[in-house]
Amino acid sequence: MSGGNAIAVYVDGAAKGNPGPAGIGVRLELQGIVLSEHSEYIGNATNNVAEYKALIYGLEIARRYRVTRVNAISDSELMVRQLNGEYKVKNENLLPLYRSARELAGSFEEFRIRHVSRTENQHADRLANQGIKEGLKRKS
Repeated sequence: MSGGNAIAVYVDGAAKGNPGPAGIGVRLELQGIVLSEHSEYIGNATNNVAEYKALIYGLEIARRYRVTRVNAISDSELMVRQLNGEYKVKNENLLPLYRSARELAGSFEEFRIRHVSRTENQHADRLANQGIKEGLKRKS
């Protein structure tokens, strides 16, 4: 798959406690058709770390589809504003994740990221929470 249509990459990270057990959720769509969904437990992390890890994972998957344009969608205002250059990354733990996300974003001809409300990101939110549940189930 290649070409002109932008793939939509919905991402969310969640942590029960901050930091605490964390998960990521990623949903890729092309013209409203779901290409794939992913949920994963990532261990203990902050919510912001989980948000970045979800984006990085989503962009890695998008690269496998060989698309040239990506529209990332997240309900993390902090991450979106940092990646759009509106906020500086002050947290040292986020800096390597920010750099990885920027590098991956730069591998596409066009990359956009926008902030949406949690209600507009329900699928990725559900997947992130599913990742936490699965991880906690394995630990018990």
